[in-house]
Amino acid sequence: MTTGVAREDRLTDDSADIVRSGAFAPRQLITSLPEALRKLDPRGQARNPVMLVVYLGAIITTVLAVREPSWFSFAVVFWLWFTVLFANLAEAVAEGRGRAQAASLRTVRQDTMARRLDADGSITETSGGDLAVGDKIVVEAGEVIAGDGDVVEGIATVDESAITGESAPVVRESGGDRSAVTGGTVVLSDRIIVRITTSPGESFVDRMIALVEGSSRKKTPNEIALNILLASLTVIFLLAVVAIGPMQQYAGQAPEPVKLIALLVCLIPTTIGALLSSIGIAGMDRLVQRNVLAMSGRAVEAAGDIDTLLMDKTGTITFGNRRATNLIPATGVTIGELAREACQSSLADDTPEGRSIIDLCRDEYGQDPHALEAAGQGQREIVPFTAQNRMSGMDITTAAGVRCIRKGAADAMLRWADEAGGRPGVEVSDEVDRISAAGGTPLVVGVRIDAEPPQILGTIALSDVVKPGMAARFAQLRAMGIKTVMVTGDNPRTARAIAEEAGVDDFVAEATPEDKLALIRKEQSGGRLVAMTGDGTNDAPALAQADVGLTMNTGTSAAKEAGNMVDLDSDPTKLIDVVAIGKQLLITRGALTTFSLANDLAKYFAVLPALFAGVYPQLDNLNVLGLSSPQSAIVSAVIFNALVIVALIPLALRGVRYQPGAASTLLGRNLLIYGVGGVITPFIGIWLIDLVVRFLPGMG
Repeated sequence: MTTGVAREDRLTDDSADIVRSGAFAPRQLITSLPEALRKLDPRGQARNPVMLVVYLGAIITTVLAVREPSWFSFAVVFWLWFTVLFANLAEAVAEGRGRAQAASLRTVRQDTMARRLDADGSITETSGGDLAVGDKIVVEAGEVIAGDGDVVEGIATVDESAITGESAPVVRESGGDRSAVTGGTVVLSDRIIVRITTSPGESFVDRMIALVEGSSRKKTPNEIALNILLASLTVIFLLAVVAIGPMQQYAGQAPEPVKLIALLVCLIPTTIGALLSSIGIAGMDRLVQRNVLAMSGRAVEAAGDIDTLLMDKTGTITFGNRRATNLIPATGVTIGELAREACQSSLADDTPEGRSIIDLCRDEYGQDPHALEAAGQGQREIVPFTAQNRMSGMDITTAAGVRCIRKGAADAMLRWADEAGGRPGVEVSDEVDRISAAGGTPLVVGVRIDAEPPQILGTIALSDVVKPGMAARFAQLRAMGIKTVMVTGDNPRTARAIAEEAGVDDFVAEATPEDKLALIRKEQSGGRLVAMTGDGTNDAPALAQADVGLTMNTGTSAAKEAGNMVDLDSDPTKLIDVVAIGKQLLITRGALTTFSLANDLAKYFAVLPALFAGVYPQLDNLNVLGLSSPQSAIVSAVIFNALVIVALIPLALRGVRYQPGAASTLLGRNLLIYGVGGVITPFIGIWLIDLVVRFLPGMG
């Protein structure tokens, strides 16, 4: 670590205080002010066409005020620069919160020494920065994991608090969907071998830093569309104001550039133009505060519009680590025979379920897995599980012939037995139905010697548990108008039992990765936006296809790469919060746009009569506010235009409160509050400001 780390640690402490101090605290303003001043660079202002017009207007009025000094000119100049500065400050404050998160993440990113496992089995000490994709490293208790990767051997507890903020250690193991580890985290126990999956500088932490700082944030389609609208309105009002000059000359009144510029600034949608960027950044930041990392602003917006939610059952709706809880032998088969063959069939099964079967056979039925493994050494051939055959096991060559042991899904095993002439007992099917109806997962064990008919030995009961509170969470989604679908590889009976207990709207059983992908495409072809949560490699294609793919941090590297959001807490129900934040972002942008356009209408009644009242006395009838003079009216409108940005910064950062309900109800409420309120507020604000401004020099 360099001396720069100490500086970053101090920055982390300061930034944490700023985040805790509120959305718009004085300390946060002071900290963000230098960045706001740096944003006065013309290249930065050019990215926002509305504020670019205000920026150029401030420069021109400054020059005019210096050439022909007056209290009125300097007042307009001051408040135009104030408007530009606070527009920059709103964006700087939002970005500052992201930098606060990034500062703490930088303390995780460090160049750690790694012990690389070479092809010949030797171990070489090397820098973490020199690791390449595919390298294997050995990490033991107390050591820092040098890079992102997947556990390929062993099981260990890992401290991920530096990334997730959770102090409780997590288990990472090979062979399952909880194999991914992140560089910079610490192994607390045992020994694991990790295969590196990312190059230096492209790690998960590096991407997190870039995203939360906003350096990789791109404008979303909605932002781009709104920017085009605002730019179009700005051009229209610019042409209108330019045309006012000749109209004044024709009426016998000399045009005053300072007043025309002030009129233009009041007419164009400066409020939403100033806050638009900070609204998007703050939406991303609200996700980060909930330990969800969005890879793009497009994903956040899509979350606010999703219609269908696909959720994987295992590890999402249920706890995921299904464990063997019981063995039920078939008629004529002893429990010892079933336990021995079940244990042997699971020796090469590196999944958590496979390990739990071995544990059950050893602890409850006295089987010695090491002795069974040694007895078959050199004489066995492993039969891996595939999504097509849905069974696994091994073939053991003995003096009596080849002994084929299989364990798998009930329908696949019974079909295997039927096709080879075997006749499983009726009670096995009954047990399968009973376990499935209770929400468990049945696995059937069978054996076949040479060409003899297979014999079904019995059933293994795997139990999975629905996470607490899932039914209430799904009820919330239903209130938001979102359809929930549980997707699982389990049989229909098991899927139905879990679906009913969890309270989902629909389910798809015996789903393959291709089925998940096809279901998402079918929903999308009907014009619906689809979100999916998942954590396994088999979920990766569907996560990539979904409009919102929320990946669990505990999941595999392939799943993380495929999704466009990562939940650092690995809580699949977090998608409900993501949806709420997405809707809040859309509502906030719409509400402030409505308010901005509405209060521009009121400002017309203040500025236009002030410009023409001397030439057309009839326009004084439009001076409904009774403003004292043209100068005070213009200055009051410019001041209000600047102060309203300051007043709305906290709302832009915090977001408009979202309450689940029908779209028409939400629209009506926001039009009433921000539409009608946007018309009334300027009348009151400008009138109150005029009461003070009229007594200043040059306002008579």
